[in-house]
Amino acid sequence: MNTKPRIAIVTGATSGIGEATVRKLIAAGIRVVGNGRTAKKLTALEKELGSNFHGVAGDAANSDLLDRLFDAAIKQFGGEADIVVANAGRGLGGSVKDADLSQFQDVLNINVSGTLALLQKAARRMMETQKTAFPKTAADIVIIGSVVGRHISPFSAVYGASKFAVHALAEGLRREVGPKGVRVSLVEPGIVVSGFQEAAGYSDELTNSFHEKFGPLLIGDDVASAIHHIITQPPHVHISDIVIRATRQDYP
Repeated sequence: MNTKPRIAIVTGATSGIGEATVRKLIAAGIRVVGNGRTAKKLTALEKELGSNFHGVAGDAANSDLLDRLFDAAIKQFGGEADIVVANAGRGLGGSVKDADLSQFQDVLNINVSGTLALLQKAARRMMETQKTAFPKTAADIVIIGSVVGRHISPFSAVYGASKFAVHALAEGLRREVGPKGVRVSLVEPGIVVSGFQEAAGYSDELTNSFHEKFGPLLIGDDVASAIHHIITQPPHVHISDIVIRATRQDYP
């Protein structure tokens, strides 16, 4: 197996699961290009994490921004990214009947269209490198889905629909590029303690009920540990799907 340090791209890197994943990868000696909308937070992470982290600010749904991420991997770390974590996304509380449709287009843009664009770019570049690198080296595309992309939940049915789409993209890509030596892994977290619920418009009452019914809840580092487990398998071993919930979370 090739022992050359790996290079990762992580979107949504400034909070929650994304930030926890960046920290986990850096601690493992992986060099990381992180993306987020908040330039100030990326600069702070650069100062804290050192030369193995480089931030690129912008909207992950923007195709030009995605090109900059892959270019930054080469410019900053001297090689193509061989890990891509498609984490950027947003929630939207509410049922089919009650969801705020004025926000739905933004949900589709970042959760589905932006993710698809990132998957395309990652897959094309990794397939090219794996022509000669596999099975000596691994190439990983890790996609953050959700348990509500597996089980319909009335409190976030519209958001769940976007994750159903992401799950379909993940499985379609796995079947396409797995035979070419590129691993595609879907991570489906349950409820994670982060700023996600507030940004999605969940009421305090609903959020508090999660803690009461299911707590202790997951934190970002729990999901980051699952991602780290996926990418550290030998190149011939492919973990295609992980569902991770708090122990007491029976549903969704």
